[in-house]
Amino acid sequence: MPHFFFDTDDGDFRFEDDEGFELPSLEAARIEALDALPDMARNKLPDRDHHTFSVRVRDEGGTVIYSASLDLVGEWHVPHAISP
Repeated sequence: MPHFFFDTDDGDFRFEDDEGFELPSLEAARIEALDALPDMARNKLPDRDHHTFSVRVRDEGGTVIYSASLDLVGEWHVPHAISP
């Protein structure tokens, strides 16, 4: 079974996966990468209204085979007071 590594970047911290895990196919690795993005956004509440989360998938040889990103964009539509 192929071994894949998932490197992530939440805009503030980059993590390079050195353990990875086995998955049955390239498509399974793609799905795993896409599933990780909403979790990353939920786990780190951004302190700003524009934030990008990304993940890249490498194969056993270190070649990047897939990458995906999620842009979180918030926008006020009413006047608001900014907390100190």
